[in-house]
Amino acid sequence: MWNLTRLRVLVAVAREGSVTGAAEALHYAQPSVSHHLARLEAEVGVVLVRRAGRGVLLTDAGRLLVARAEEILGRVESARAEVAAHAGLRTGRVRLAAFPSSLATLVPPAVARLAAEHPGVELALTEAEPPAALTALRNADVDAALVFAHDEPPAGDQRNTTLVPLMREPLFLVTPADCEPAATPGELARHADKSWIAGCERCRAHLVSICERAGFTPRITFETDDYVAVQSLVAAGLGVSVLPGLTLAAHRNERVRVERLSDETRRVSLAVYGTSPPAEPVAAFGAVLADTVAEQRWTEPD
Repeated sequence: MWNLTRLRVLVAVAREGSVTGAAEALHYAQPSVSHHLARLEAEVGVVLVRRAGRGVLLTDAGRLLVARAEEILGRVESARAEVAAHAGLRTGRVRLAAFPSSLATLVPPAVARLAAEHPGVELALTEAEPPAALTALRNADVDAALVFAHDEPPAGDQRNTTLVPLMREPLFLVTPADCEPAATPGELARHADKSWIAGCERCRAHLVSICERAGFTPRITFETDDYVAVQSLVAAGLGVSVLPGLTLAAHRNERVRVERLSDETRRVSLAVYGTSPPAEPVAAFGAVLADTVAEQRWTEPD
């Protein structure tokens, strides 16, 4: 049977790109990492890594084993948590990765509620966009991930993950406050000749898609994922943009006008590893998060 420690070492080497980086990440001595790699290669009977300058490259067999090792380690972590829950432990932990606007809106009241209802559960927070959050989930670096998607599934590796829908978040056209509102709220074509401000690759692709459906291709002149900066640029008259409701709930610049886009939303979900019920602490957090979403009015700006 393969040694789990050696699998963790291989995954760390793949992630860090070098034996030195893996040793630092795992807090191992460098010779120990090299020893574990050599023993693992002897166990599987094939070469897994090759030296490349100061780093290493995975062989085809190495890449295959890393993918499986991530799944194995994730399932071991889930099994450990499930057994602990079955034993009736009153303590536990939830490591959550979440995108920025959710950390500023949904997460704080949910965490406060979790602390009040389950004081023994410890929660750790990490900021991450969906692709990185889902990777962390598969690598067992987090126990749950808050992710979003527009028309397509959330970006990132979703193998062996379960998405629990939380809300449909409306999208809003954001223009300078002195801009005359259109007869039809959120009419994009009226701004076809304006400069546009876009964010990440996924959000930018969705912006281009909805503008093209309105009959034009937006001229994107500024790119930033910072929703505070987006509103400041719009307020300064440097362009117009589209923002999700949570970003406007997190921060609202008084010098911008917002108009809801009819029938345009993005889906917010909680991702957990595996298809079986999550560990008790994760399930408890999921429940208080769902209650928080249901009770709060996060999606409509003032």
